[in-house]
Amino acid sequence: MKPKTEEFLNFLLYSATQLTQSPYRNIYGSYESWAYRQGLLRQTAKLEARKFIERSPSAPKDRLYRLTPEGRTHAFGGRDPQAQWARPWDGIWRVVLFDIPTAREAFRLQLRRYFFDHGFGCLQGSVWVTPDPTAPELKKMGDAEIHVTSLIVLEGRPCAGESDAQIVAGAWDFNQINHRYKQYLNVLSVRPEGSLHGESAATQMRDWAAAERKAWLLAMKSDPLLPEALLPPHYMGKESLRQKLQALGKAAHQLGTFHL
Repeated sequence: MKPKTEEFLNFLLYSATQLTQSPYRNIYGSYESWAYRQGLLRQTAKLEARKFIERSPSAPKDRLYRLTPEGRTHAFGGRDPQAQWARPWDGIWRVVLFDIPTAREAFRLQLRRYFFDHGFGCLQGSVWVTPDPTAPELKKMGDAEIHVTSLIVLEGRPCAGESDAQIVAGAWDFNQINHRYKQYLNVLSVRPEGSLHGESAATQMRDWAAAERKAWLLAMKSDPLLPEALLPPHYMGKESLRQKLQALGKAAHQLGTFHL
């Protein structure tokens, strides 16, 4: 999805202060319409085709839309943090061990990219862990591409006194993760105040919204969103989400005051 369409979806999220489905609303003549006056029909058509927004079936001639659950999840960065934290954990670690020949460096990089993108933690350069059942794609990748002596996936529990907290601390850099959440909270703290009367005020809000989304996605990219039982005691993700939702509510009120 193009950046402009992504940003438009984020504006719609700002109009939905709850995580449940928001009511249908007319985006034409609104702040979102001002921000995307050029190409607004194209933006809505793309989002509707992806099932990220839906039109009211009772008013087919009106431009009444709401975010779908899929659209809201995408706007939050592709994962629902609350659902991720609340997912059950069976107490079993999945450990990937690999030793790829140097002649297959491209495949080694592909593996590491896959691990990082899917929230695996790195205990060593060739030892990665996850609390979740390994994805079918990874199993297929191992079966099809390389021999068991080069890559193997194991399930189990530590047996020499290591704690789950020690595994988490060794596999993920929560200092960096918390640092990115601090950066995100700094962006939240400079949200423009007051009503959006005039193009200058609206432009300030638009610039802040773009910075807020960029900082949030950066934090999401580094956060594995571990199950509740594995979260470190000083983890800042939950507080950041709480403040994000609070800011969304205030921003939604401001969007409703917009006029040129």
